[in-house]
Amino acid sequence: MARARSFYEVVLGLKPTMVHDEAGGMQWTEYDIANGTLSIGAGLPSWQPRSDGCSVGLEIEDFDSAIAELKTNGVKFKMEAFPTPVCQMAMISDPDGNTICIHKRMSAHH
Repeated sequence: MARARSFYEVVLGLKPTMVHDEAGGMQWTEYDIANGTLSIGAGLPSWQPRSDGCSVGLEIEDFDSAIAELKTNGVKFKMEAFPTPVCQMAMISDPDGNTICIHKRMSAHH
């Protein structure tokens, strides 16, 4: 959990809004994002990171700068940046192999 929190807070710049850290038990951290919440959890036997499991999409204000900063921080890219009809996007991995979509919608699709 410490490694995951470091990635989400230091590398991605998210601020925790709720932290539950039960010694030797369940751990849960929430980050408020726009009108939603991104949560990460650990401590239950069935909660195992998987590269084909959960993914989340995070919209970035300055896409090119964000991609450059992620590369500078040594973040693993599953898919390099590419355009789609509605956004620019890239797929990265957190330290446990979970997939994160970094994207920026085109102005016509907000």
